[in-house]
Amino acid sequence: MAYRVPRARRRARAAVALCGALAVAVGGCTASDGEDAAGPGRSTSPSHSSNGPRKVVPPDPGAAFDYQIGGAYPPPAGVRVVSRDRTAKPAPGVYSICYVNAFQAQPDTEDWWRAHHPDLLLRDDDGALVVDQDWDEALLDISTAAKRARLAGIVGRWIDGCAASGFQAVEADNLDSHERSDGLLTVADNVAFGELIAARAHAAGLAIGQKNAAGLARQGNALGFDFAVAEECGQYDECGAYADAYDDRVLVIEYRSDGLAAACAEWGETLSVVLRDLDVVPEGQAGYRRRTC
Repeated sequence: MAYRVPRARRRARAAVALCGALAVAVGGCTASDGEDAAGPGRSTSPSHSSNGPRKVVPPDPGAAFDYQIGGAYPPPAGVRVVSRDRTAKPAPGVYSICYVNAFQAQPDTEDWWRAHHPDLLLRDDDGALVVDQDWDEALLDISTAAKRARLAGIVGRWIDGCAASGFQAVEADNLDSHERSDGLLTVADNVAFGELIAARAHAAGLAIGQKNAAGLARQGNALGFDFAVAEECGQYDECGAYADAYDDRVLVIEYRSDGLAAACAEWGETLSVVLRDLDVVPEGQAGYRRRTC
């Protein structure tokens, strides 16, 4: 379906900006300069313990949820599922999901991509970067099997880092990047890359959540995604597509009061629904907003 705005801000700016600067200046925040480098934002360690891979467990349907990708803070009382950026630590005592921008480059990491993997950034016929204009994110070039394999190595290291940190799942953002590619990427490209990173998450013992792209919900489930993270599905009457595909394992984030009302009226007893401010800032900061059904 057509791309729309607004979408949530999906970054922890301070941590990523610092690491992006280090990556360019001294090669920091990477495992190596090779194809399987960890990339900006986190160094990694092996994700499997001596007892073997962890069992993949998705979040429970309808569990109370909080969305903290803009900055971590203690989960509100009763919350059982929390999503945080991969540069943060998991929330103790709850089911913790690790946010990874799997299909696009965070703005503060673009220099790292240019320095280490310039050919993995999508470019138009004139050689200019293809950019998600709303969030100033260059798209990753997943147009060929060879590039998808290389990118799966990089993103896979981030996923391994999530597992090593103690997260139970990963939220893979921008499954719908083809919609912002000026026709240079296809649904098939996104689905093929999604299958690679889903397999990598499972190998690391993590469940993996599809982020947005309601029209791909059934395909996402078939290729290995275990649950969905859906922004504004109440606002745009899309929650049912995710609920049907993922047996109600759907984490809903609304940004407008009418969207929350719509989601709660139809899905409040079934799905995990929360209202957050568009910048998803931590509690105590200006602009913080959170409500539930």
